[in-house]
Amino acid sequence: MSHRKSAISERSPAPASDQLSTATRSNRALFRRFRRTRDPRVREVLVRRFLPLARKLARRYYGGGEPLEDLVQVASLGLVKAVDRYDESRGVSFSSYAVPTISGELKRYFRDHAWSVHVPRGMRERAIEVDRVSRQLAGATGRTPSGAEVADRAGIGVADVDAALEAYAAFDSLSLDAPTSTADEPDPQPRAETIGVEDERYELTEERLAIGDAVRRLPDQERRILSMRYGENRTQADIAESIGVSQMQVSRVLRRTLERLQRTVEWESRPAARRYRTAARG
Repeated sequence: MSHRKSAISERSPAPASDQLSTATRSNRALFRRFRRTRDPRVREVLVRRFLPLARKLARRYYGGGEPLEDLVQVASLGLVKAVDRYDESRGVSFSSYAVPTISGELKRYFRDHAWSVHVPRGMRERAIEVDRVSRQLAGATGRTPSGAEVADRAGIGVADVDAALEAYAAFDSLSLDAPTSTADEPDPQPRAETIGVEDERYELTEERLAIGDAVRRLPDQERRILSMRYGENRTQADIAESIGVSQMQVSRVLRRTLERLQRTVEWESRPAARRYRTAARG
C-alpha cells in the first residue's frame, strides 16, 4: 500500500507555484540569450509567449470606434518593442516593463490616427481615459455613471470630465455624402439631404442687395428718418420731435422715400430676374 501511494505521489503534477517558477526561469533564460545573441528566432518565441498580455491590453482599449484586430496589431508592435528593449538584469519583471510600453503604443495610435479632427494631445488622452473609466463603471453598476462618479474614479474634476466627453465626440465623424440607412428608406439619400431646412428668404437675396444699395444713395435726412423709423422702431411723432419738424413732414418723407426705393428695386431687379429665368430654362 505504501509503495502504491509513493508511485501516485511521483506521478502527481507539480504545484502551480513550481510551474510558475519554472516558466519564469525559462523566460529569463530566453531574455538573457536574446540580449546576448539578438537571435530573431528567440525573439519570436518570447513574443508568442506574451501575446496574451498584448491581447488583454488591446481589449482594454476596445470600444472607442477602432476594430479590435487593429488594436491587437498595435499592441503586438508594442510587445515587440518591449522585448527588444527589455533588460532582465535590472530586476524588473517583463510584464511590469511591457505594460506601459504596450499601453503607450495604443495611446499613441488613438492620438495620431483615430481622431476625425485635431484635438490637443493632453485632451485626447484624457478623453480616452474618461471613456475607459465610464465603461468600467457602467459594467460594474449596470447603468450609465454620473459625471461626478467618473470624476471621482479618474481623479479629475467634473468640468474636466465634461470637456473630455465633448472632445471624445470629435473621435469619429460621418461623411455628408454617406447614405442614410433606415428600415423605412429602401432607397437611402445622402445624409446632407436630411440636414437643415430650406431658407425661405433665399429668394430675397437680390432684393436685399438692391435695397441696401438704394438706401446708401438716399439723401442724409431721408436715410436718417428711414433708419429711425424702421431700424430703431420709433414713432413718427418721436422722430418729428427729435429732428425738429412736423409729424406731417416726417410722414411725407417716409412715403416719398419708400416709393423711391420700390421703383429703384423694381428697376434694378429686372435684368437679374431675366438672367435667372434664362439660366433656368437653359
